[in-house]
Amino acid sequence: MEHVIGTTAVRIEATGSGGHWTASAVSVDTGDRFGIEWSASSEADARGGLIQWLEWQHDHAAALVELQRAQHTYHKAVADHAFEGESGPGREVQRATLDGVDAARQRLDAVRQRRPVPA
Repeated sequence: MEHVIGTTAVRIEATGSGGHWTASAVSVDTGDRFGIEWSASSEADARGGLIQWLEWQHDHAAALVELQRAQHTYHKAVADHAFEGESGPGREVQRATLDGVDAARQRLDAVRQRRPVPA
């Protein structure tokens, strides 16, 4: 069973029987295993849980990158306007970029809240 996570095609493999199944992800391009294994009481739950976790991991990585970019933009704004007065136009830029950092942090927190947890 193949699935696309972001831009990466993965094959979800499941092994087991009866009441214990384990799913793992394999890169379609390289054939390498990656990520975690997900165990569940059925094959469908093991595959579904792993796909949900891989999608969450992708979203989490993207949110981290977004936060890092927002922080970089803020630090650049602070450096660019370091010698302006307290009420110069640079302060507005700094406030706006700091708001961007806060928004990115809130998005990251929201992604972290939906982290799937194995049963």
